[in-house]
Order: sequence, then structure tokens, then C-alpha cells
Amino acid sequence: MSTGIEKASALLLGLGVDRSSRVLQYLNEGEIEQVLMVLGKPGTVVAQDVRHEALKEACELSMSETADMRGGIEYTRQLLARAVGPRRGTEILERISIHQQMSSFDMLKNANTTEVAALLQEEMPQTIALVLSYLEAKVAADILTSMTKEIQIEVTLRLAAMDRVSPQVVQQVEKSLKSKLSSVINEADFRTTGGVTFLVKVLNQVDRGAQKSIFDALETTNAKLVEEIRANMFTFDDVIKLDDRTMQRVLRDINKADLALALKGATERLREKVFTNLSERARENLKEEIEILGPQLAKNVYTAQRKIVDACRSLEESGEIVIAGGGGENEVIA
Repeated sequence: MSTGIEKASALLLGLGVDRSSRVLQYLNEGEIEQVLMVLGKPGTVVAQDVRHEALKEACELSMSETADMRGGIEYTRQLLARAVGPRRGTEILERISIHQQMSSFDMLKNANTTEVAALLQEEMPQTIALVLSYLEAKVAADILTSMTKEIQIEVTLRLAAMDRVSPQVVQQVEKSLKSKLSSVINEADFRTTGGVTFLVKVLNQVDRGAQKSIFDALETTNAKLVEEIRANMFTFDDVIKLDDRTMQRVLRDINKADLALALKGATERLREKVFTNLSERARENLKEEIEILGPQLAKNVYTAQRKIVDACRSLEESGEIVIAGGGGENEVIA
């Protein structure tokens, strides 16, 4: 028995591009995406019995004599262009493409990252990098953080060097890890994986301690890579590069207790940057709170610093401030 989505897809294929586009105009974006995720799969084939069931339920069309009909990316593109316009159609198609490219490794996003790290640590660095490249940056960062320093460095190098991976390679890796990860790879076209852009997202999510260890180790072996990564990152150390107006805006959104804890591990220059953008009373209160804190665990300080960076990123996403990575001549555009 076909599902509703399958029958809807069969019906659209039977109607052709012109009539199907008019039907889609009456659906919301979520419904369009569900149907076109089926139609957009490469080599989509809808059998005659499925089409017959769909057309019969529609009670408006007659059955085609063709044994099957084929959809595909081009059919989907035409359908969207006529239904919602080329621009909006392209946006929807991109979202569909992302869904279709998701591998079964994505199921790890709900797994215990410490356990996943323990399972993967026995694998080759390039294998670990491949698996991480198929995950969301935050999940990949949590898994990477749970690994040993040596493996972190090796995996970081592999991630930076990755570009495109064939589905055959992914399937081979999945097959060898199936008993460990209990997943089933979805067929997909070649997809972009890893690379410096993805690596930056991962390193922006790992805790500051692991981030520092990775950078320190890479500095001696691949300083050029470190420079490229830093040029695309915004770290706690980059807060000092914010102009005064941007700094003042950021400080309004930061919990003062988090700020005091974060500054425990900051350089004197960064502290002074913060102090000069506070009122005299707020500055004295902050200095007093830092003094009262006394010695603190590094992981707690790094967590507080992560909150400061997150606040900066949040303000940037909302369009209130504009920040750049850690390198270049114009790190901040206010």
C-alpha cells in the first residue's frame, strides 16, 4: 500500500509539469518539500500500479499506458519554477538537496558523544574525519572534544584536507562501522564534506582548552593551516578587536558573573578593553567580582568565555553587529 506522499508524487508525475505546478500552488512549503523530496531523488521511478492507485483516488484523470514515469532533479526544478517562481524554487530545492544528502551517520546526533568518541577512537583518523564531516558541527565538536589530544590533531588535519567524497567510499566506511554505529547509509550523490569551512564550524564549537591544544600543536607542523583557520574564526581572544561601540553593545547582553569568570583567563589587554567600555561604577564592581572569585577551574573559565563568543555570534546573526574572523585587516565592521 502506497503512502500519501508516494501517491501525491505519482499523481504529479502523471499530470506533467504544467498541471502539477498549478496543483503545487495550493500547497504550503512544508507539503511541497515532502512531495518534492520524493520526486527529486535521482532516477525516481513510479510504477504503473502506484500511478493507477493515485489517479483512481483523484477521480479526475485517466490512467496512462506507460509502464513507468521518471522524475529527477530537472523535473523538480521546472515544477518549482512554475509553481513558486525560480528564486523561491531554488531555495526549496536547496533544502531538499540537503535532506537527500544526509547520511545515516546523522543518527549520531542523538547518541552519547562520549560513547561515540570511544568507539571511533580505534579507527583511522581519515575514517573519523569522514564520519564527523557528515554530522552537524556541534555534534562533531562534542565528539572531537572527547577524543585524545593526539587524535584531535590528526582528525583536524584530515578534516581540513577533505573536499568531495563519493557515495561508494561512504558506503565502505559505513559497512565497516555498521556493527558499531548501527546505521544504514542512504544513497546520495557526491557531496562536499569536511574542508576548512566545516573545520572552522567545528572548532568554533569545541571548548577553549581543546581549541588551544589543537592550535598549539598545529603551529609547529602546519602554521599556514592555523593561519587560514584563524582567519575564518571568531574566538574569545578576538573580542579585543571589537570597536568600542560594538563592545558596549555586546556587554549589555552578557551576564556579569559570566563576564567576571571569563576575564579570569583573559590577557591584561583584553581586560582593559572591557573595562574602558564600562561606566566607572560598573568597572569597579567587575574588578571586585573578579578578585572575589579567586582560583577557578580552567573548564569553567572556558565555558564562560564560550558564552561571550556565543553572545557576539547571536548579535551578529540578528544583524545588530557585524564581526569577522580572527584575521585580516578589517575584523569588525560596525
